[in-house]
Amino acid sequence: MQKIEAIIRPTKIHDVKAALENAKFESMTITDVTGRGKQRGMVHQWRGREYCVDLLPKIKVEIVVPEAKVDEVVDIIMENASTGEVGDGKIFIYPIEKAIRIRTGETDGDAL
Repeated sequence: MQKIEAIIRPTKIHDVKAALENAKFESMTITDVTGRGKQRGMVHQWRGREYCVDLLPKIKVEIVVPEAKVDEVVDIIMENASTGEVGDGKIFIYPIEKAIRIRTGETDGDAL
């Protein structure tokens, strides 16, 4: 099992979520987060003064899938989260040692 963690633009969450659901990947965790990448935020102008917003709003999507499905999920996220502009986000993939469904005690693949 692998955990896929994607940090994406808030404007793209509906596209990503819908595409994952259409591909039968319904289970996911979505969190509002703030952060920055190499662009170090954005410079805005208000009332003639410039100010820097260095932590930008993003959405974190977390999904655990069997190892054989990782590439499919990553492709779906990349296709639906990309705008081609700086700040589209990142995808991280982590190994998961064990998963347990609290209600039933099912483990690993059965718990997903």
